[in-house]
Amino acid sequence: MSVLLKACVNGPRRPGEHPALPVTASDLATEVRLVVAAGADAVHLHVKDDDGADTLDGPRLAGVLAAVRPVSPGTPVGVTTGAWAMPDPDRRVSAVRGWTVLPDFAGVNWHEPGAEQVAATLLGLGIGVEAGLWHAAAVEAWLSSPLSRSCFRILIELPDGLDATATETEADRLLALIPDDRRASATVLLHGQGDSAWPALRHAGRRGLATRIGLEDVLELPDGRVTPDNASLIRAARSMMSASPPVAG
Repeated sequence: MSVLLKACVNGPRRPGEHPALPVTASDLATEVRLVVAAGADAVHLHVKDDDGADTLDGPRLAGVLAAVRPVSPGTPVGVTTGAWAMPDPDRRVSAVRGWTVLPDFAGVNWHEPGAEQVAATLLGLGIGVEAGLWHAAAVEAWLSSPLSRSCFRILIELPDGLDATATETEADRLLALIPDDRRASATVLLHGQGDSAWPALRHAGRRGLATRIGLEDVLELPDGRVTPDNASLIRAARSMMSASPPVAG
């Protein structure tokens, strides 16, 4: 059975950053249909306001989910709770509590102020929590949290600017900080951004870890050409993962 591949279709990017970036509910519905057909197992998306900025607004989230779910029934759909969308932790928690139509999962960046409260709110609503761990300090904070064992997925998130060797080194360093019992109770997903995106995906495939790709993380295909769309990234990822099967041991 292949490892999980998640499509991250837009992220905090604004519309001008790529001509195929999905922004509206209709755009996102089309994108979900296309990336699932291309081989994605799950979708992570950012709901946008009228200016194309990330928002945690409940009615907008409801509109996006109402458009997206019918085009690919059964595909898990997740959203962000990134602090950039609403910096004040109390307001962020209040916004999540106001959601009336719920995503299947949501990412919580554990280094952000209010991460514990946001995660607790999501769990209380029955929404799966992905713990976003961007660096060693975030891993340590997450491990010390009483909520860590309630997170169903661990995201090891690598920054832009790393070459292939540095990507693998940093990935292995962060992965080594997570005890076996935590990794046994939650799916580990490894991904990068920009320069580290494709090296991280290849390394995830070799290690048998879940991974992700999409316009949130990278605008280029592995050969350096600008990708026409998210579906092309997903197809390239599936091809790369097939060419780099997990290594035993």
